Amino acid sequence: MSVPYSLSLALQSLFKEKWINLLSILTIASALLIISISVLTVYNIDAATKKLPERFSLILYLDDDLPKEGLEHTLQSLRKNTSITSVRYIPKEDALREMKAMLKNSHYVFEGLEENPLPDSLEVKVRKEAVGPEAIKGLAEYARKIKGVKEVDYGENYVSTLHYLKVGVKTAGMVFIGLISTGIIFVCYSTVKILFYRRNEEIETFKLLGATKGFIRTPFLIEGAVIGAAGGLAGLLGILAFYYIVLQKLSTDLPVFKAILLPLNLFLPLPVAGMILGIAGAAIALGRLKY
Repeated sequence: MSVPYSLSLALQSLFKEKWINLLSILTIASALLIISISVLTVYNIDAATKKLPERFSLILYLDDDLPKEGLEHTLQSLRKNTSITSVRYIPKEDALREMKAMLKNSHYVFEGLEENPLPDSLEVKVRKEAVGPEAIKGLAEYARKIKGVKEVDYGENYVSTLHYLKVGVKTAGMVFIGLISTGIIFVCYSTVKILFYRRNEEIETFKLLGATKGFIRTPFLIEGAVIGAAGGLAGLLGILAFYYIVLQKLSTDLPVFKAILLPLNLFLPLPVAGMILGIAGAAIALGRLKY
């Protein structure tokens, strides 16, 4: 069957069964819109958590009365580690001053304080790639073994929570996208199957005339592709409308929504993704039919 003739048959069927096809397109568009919102959520959570490690640091509390030579040795030992980007020495006087500034509305906490109870410390910044439960734990163990370091505080719960939040959100997003994509394939599968049976007499005529399976299948595959692509295009328009109308409207009242990013490169392929899913559904349907 020539491609123009197959395309002509597919377009005739699309217009003839327009209500079934329109319902399928709207269903696919709704599913792809849900997927798009899920992707938008996962993307923004991932973008937000990527910024958090920039503020992450380890605090190393030093031994009391550590000599200058010992401090220099500690600093050199830390700077040798490739995971560390910077080390800042914080004398206990500066630490107490910073604490008083933070608790300026709770000055009573320092009443009766005769001497500085805080130790000298080091603030250690690490590379973003190294902010993970195992990597940070290993770095903390490395720091504890350095002579002059008394204790290491690195917010173990914070690191673990950040890591598992990223992994959990990505995993849940992938599973959800997989389930919705399966649903889209099933919609295309059901639509093509219905269209096939509604054209049963026409197909029988083709068979009597010696038509091959490829001759019969091609228009249905084109229909599946068109339905999927149309649903993808509608889904793309839906996510753009959701972002530029709904979220931008909300951002005027709730500034937090201004931080939400829309990665167009992730959503522009939606029509192509819909077309692929449509072809997949049609191919499965045709593969299970006896003709």
